[in-house]
Amino acid sequence: MLEEIERNEFDHNLSLNISQKLVRLFKKRRTTRTYSGEKIPEEIIDNAIQVAASAPSGANKQPWLFCKVSDPILKNYIRVLSEEVELDFYKNKPNQKWLEDLSHLHTNEDKSFINDASHLIIIFYKNIDKSNGEVSKNYYAKESTGIATGMLLSSLHLSGINSLTYTPKNMHYLNEALEIDKEYRAMMIVVAGIAPKQYQVPLIDKKGFDEVCKSFS
Repeated sequence: MLEEIERNEFDHNLSLNISQKLVRLFKKRRTTRTYSGEKIPEEIIDNAIQVAASAPSGANKQPWLFCKVSDPILKNYIRVLSEEVELDFYKNKPNQKWLEDLSHLHTNEDKSFINDASHLIIIFYKNIDKSNGEVSKNYYAKESTGIATGMLLSSLHLSGINSLTYTPKNMHYLNEALEIDKEYRAMMIVVAGIAPKQYQVPLIDKKGFDEVCKSFS
């Protein structure tokens, strides 16, 4: 079945102004590892997840699952499990080249930001759907969930929320910690919170426009 909808109104000057404002806003976004402990109202997190869940997906399969965690005990448990994985990555079984590439970001096995942030949003996806007693494939499941994650981060940023995209090398422990069926694969932990009024972040550069865009007009 098809439905009829009205397109968004396009006004050249208005659209240009909005696009310029968005560039300025998103250039201010920085990955944040320092949080004040301030709690974010639940509705703001829920709204950001609703935005993410409106993302396009292969064959509209919507292969994602967003788990929001604000309980201090559960957050701390996830921190303990995360630091066990990270200790292997940084100390016990290090990949020296990878660590060299990360050195300018000053990361290590300490994941205290998990406790300090207001919420963790743990994002899962599944390649196969076994619901309703049937088995069906989710097309481009990881790519679709990646689009949804980008929309989630954008919604958080535009709502004044600081965030961190955290991807431990091995994330299988998240299924067990949250009692999520193993048909789901953890893709990312989005850490969401309020940063202190002033805080430090690594000094980094972004590639120039001509380095990331090729025009064929």
